[in-house]
Amino acid sequence: MDLVLGIDAGGTSSRCAVRTLNGDPVGYGRSGGGNPTAHGAATARSNLASAVRQALGACDPARVRAAVAGVAGFGTTPGDLAELWSALGLAVAPRVVGDAEIAFSAGTAAPSGTVLISGTGAIAAAVANRSLAAVADGYGWLLGDTGSGFWLGRQAVGRVLDTLRHGAPPYGQLAESVADRLLGTGEEPLGPGVVDRVIRAVHARAPLALAELAPLVTAAAEAGDAVAAGLVTQAAGHLVDTVSRVREKDATGPIVLAGSVLTGGGPVGHAVRDLLARRWDAPVTVAGDAACAAAWLAARDLVPDPDALHARIMRPLSIERA
Repeated sequence: MDLVLGIDAGGTSSRCAVRTLNGDPVGYGRSGGGNPTAHGAATARSNLASAVRQALGACDPARVRAAVAGVAGFGTTPGDLAELWSALGLAVAPRVVGDAEIAFSAGTAAPSGTVLISGTGAIAAAVANRSLAAVADGYGWLLGDTGSGFWLGRQAVGRVLDTLRHGAPPYGQLAESVADRLLGTGEEPLGPGVVDRVIRAVHARAPLALAELAPLVTAAAEAGDAVAAGLVTQAAGHLVDTVSRVREKDATGPIVLAGSVLTGGGPVGHAVRDLLARRWDAPVTVAGDAACAAAWLAARDLVPDPDALHARIMRPLSIERA
């Protein structure tokens, strides 16, 4: 029985899906981040190897006929991982592509369209014949990623500091939840006296840890916090503006939304979909499992009906969600 293998090597986690050419699930593996830029080559290789071995289980790796690996940030090249594939016993080396291409195929079987990703970072890309044609943002937290989880967290802390320094109680859910996350529950009441403590707490953490505050923003917005709701509106506007830099006004191809900020059913995703619908008459879909999408890309040239295979492979199954 011939197999295909798909890898989603992100900055936070690595996932691997193994499927038959009929789309049947064979195995699924997950491990730590597989982006060499973020974690170093040795750690990335180790994490990727763990995910692949889990997914293959007792299967003979030589049965894998094709494989595709999506790597966040284009952090590696096929040559960087050649020894890893050989050590795993794979007879074929995975084709390495960017995570935007994988994310697009996780939401549609169409060859061309647009993908918008907002997780820790943010990027939009035009896809033409399953290859990137244009990219906007994706510059990283220091230079861009506007509308991302990091952006939401950073903006939230800034607004909370202004609220605590210049406002008056009650300070609202966003201020309370951000202060609690950063400082812990303490006896000192919120107000100007805790501003310096909040600043020190933020600078004591890794910069990207600010992205962990994004869910606090969306939760506060859903609860009616006006400051948080304003940040959600701004984030959605920035993200759709990013899309407009890679998508023509008369484009009709599908738009795929990916990343934790857009796919969890939260307010940013809803706001983005509303804004997209005002600008383009096009289908908007939410990306599914990226590792399964990579497996489909590996299989599509080996089967007579790639679109039907896409529907089978991308159907949510317990093996991927466990």
